[in-house]
Amino acid sequence: MKIVVVGGTGLIGSKLVTKLCEHGHETVAASPKTGVNSVTGEGLPEALKGAAVVVDVTNSPSWEDTAVLKFFETSTRNLLTYEADAGVGHHVALSVVGTERLLESGFFRAKIAQENLIKRSSIPYSIVRATQFFEFIKAIADFSTEDNTVRLPSSLIQPMAAEDVARAVCRVALGSPLNGTVEVGGPEKFHLDELARRALAARKDPREVVADPQGRYYGIKVSETTLIPGSDARLEETRFETWLSQPANREPAIEKAAGRN
Repeated sequence: MKIVVVGGTGLIGSKLVTKLCEHGHETVAASPKTGVNSVTGEGLPEALKGAAVVVDVTNSPSWEDTAVLKFFETSTRNLLTYEADAGVGHHVALSVVGTERLLESGFFRAKIAQENLIKRSSIPYSIVRATQFFEFIKAIADFSTEDNTVRLPSSLIQPMAAEDVARAVCRVALGSPLNGTVEVGGPEKFHLDELARRALAARKDPREVVADPQGRYYGIKVSETTLIPGSDARLEETRFETWLSQPANREPAIEKAAGRN
């Protein structure tokens, strides 16, 4: 079976491509790096020819309100249009647990717009909503740092490893279309400030993490349960301490722009 992973050279996409290939499927990593651009349409007809499944794990290069909405709407419309022409039978999209509770942010308003376009399409679909990734905990702390202090709410969060996200998306992509949404998350709940404190300590980061009732998550006010999935979520296996035990996840990182596609 031919499966096209749009955003197939990014954090999740590259892991997903590997897993699909391990299952013996013809897998195309489609991204601007490989000559396929879901926003301009460049290379899409060729990439989608003969595809049975398309998995969209793209992310916008900008979180500015207008730019992120334009990215997700344009990219999703293009994908759905070209998929219809190619006879694709299953559209899978990666989204975010709690999106409808985070609409203070333009990014999450754009994700809702993306989901709605998929639901209104004639193409059978599955939407996989994942919780936050362990890999982005430092970025959350960075966003909430003032001087040498990280101020975060003590809201609950149930994060997961990027490897597990890819595994969950792979499982859905190889199944029948859900024509609905499934939530996936990690096996453990943490208070957000506690999680950041443990992650920074493991990296020997000297910043102090403070639980602040007025603290925000990426600038968004959240409640105790905004970031955690529902009781019917599919939970993956990798625990935070297991992930943190890997040397690459403990060492102070050299900062560089993260490739999303």
